[in-house]
Amino acid sequence: MGEEAGVKMSQRELNRMHVVRLTLEGRESVGRGAKLLGISTRQLKRLRRKMRERGVGGLLHGNRGRRPWNRSDSELIGKVLQLAEGRYKGFNDTHLSEKLNEKEQIELSRSTIRAILRQGGVAAVRRRRPKRHYKRRERKAQQGALLLWDGSPHGWLGAQGPQWTLVAVMDDATGAFLWGVFAEQEDAQSYLILLKQILSEKGIPLAIYMDRHGIFRRNDDHWTVEEQLAGEQIPTQVGQALAAVGIEPIFALSPQAKGRIERLFGTLQDRLVSELRLAGIRTQKEATDFLNGPFKADFNRRFAKPAKEVQSAWRPLPKGLDLERICSFRYDAVVGNDNAVRLGGGIILDIPPGPKRTGYAKASVEVRQLLDGRWRVYYKDQLLLQTDVPKIKAPLRTMKRKLRNIPAEGDIFAKQLRGHIG
Repeated sequence: MGEEAGVKMSQRELNRMHVVRLTLEGRESVGRGAKLLGISTRQLKRLRRKMRERGVGGLLHGNRGRRPWNRSDSELIGKVLQLAEGRYKGFNDTHLSEKLNEKEQIELSRSTIRAILRQGGVAAVRRRRPKRHYKRRERKAQQGALLLWDGSPHGWLGAQGPQWTLVAVMDDATGAFLWGVFAEQEDAQSYLILLKQILSEKGIPLAIYMDRHGIFRRNDDHWTVEEQLAGEQIPTQVGQALAAVGIEPIFALSPQAKGRIERLFGTLQDRLVSELRLAGIRTQKEATDFLNGPFKADFNRRFAKPAKEVQSAWRPLPKGLDLERICSFRYDAVVGNDNAVRLGGGIILDIPPGPKRTGYAKASVEVRQLLDGRWRVYYKDQLLLQTDVPKIKAPLRTMKRKLRNIPAEGDIFAKQLRGHIG
């Protein structure tokens, strides 16, 4: 660094001043001076004019001594750090910059926020590891052509909160988050709730991509005589519901094959935990309502992409389709001589008399436990009984039972099941 007339100058600026002065004194030509400085003769003439008019200061940059436009003052930096360590603690850099802009009227770029946080000693929320190379699978071209669903156990209310599982479903073509349910653990009830919501809200997708969990496919070696004759095991509860509406299940062969929905969960763990804390959420119902309400709308606005094709692959629901019956737990049973159906766990369902006091002893019936805990009993597609018990709080579980013959020909669900089995 040098000085000229009390002005601190860099070596580059000193060299420029010296060459311009030589041309002004006639000791160097304009062409030669421009070549020495690596500029055009026109630019050198402008520098000569500025030096004649304003002296050495005319050669200095116009912003010298001014406060940079993008420099944050100490008060603003302090406020950002206070919010990052207080109300918005746990927010990642991008999420924090969005909140500061929307809620606090602090309009700083993500890179500026990141620089402030790192220099202020606030570490990154999540360490980004180098990604391994995997072959990318092209997205489906149409909405509803393929959905992906899975469960993610996590401390969704923070490290000190309970460990819940978020069961969620997304559209492959757009990456849009469609619906989610918080539960104590990944179970069949949560997936049936998801399926019912998607069917009622969107329609019927062509296929759903999932892992090889026992909720979706039978992984046991037990085969009944009927299954051996059919050449395939009777599907799980979720599998039967998918078959009933003609949704193809596609099973992933590796964790990497589910990369798209795993990345969704990574983003949700990054953002949703902070949003739930900010909203003061404490219960699973509150969390589910918040997730599928304001959070979903904002999330899809930021991250969902338009599908390649405008035409949707969603299929409309057939008229009169009973979603409560499809998205429920099914058991096949035989009515006792006392016109009662006995299931595991001491459950007894008394069948009322039919027309002209008809009895149903020894009849093979279909028993359905609905998602709210109520029971239904069907005989040849005729509803014989529906209980009126209040909604239960405990999660429903698949009851262990002895597998029986596939129901009679008159049962529409039997026909659908036979079509699935082949």
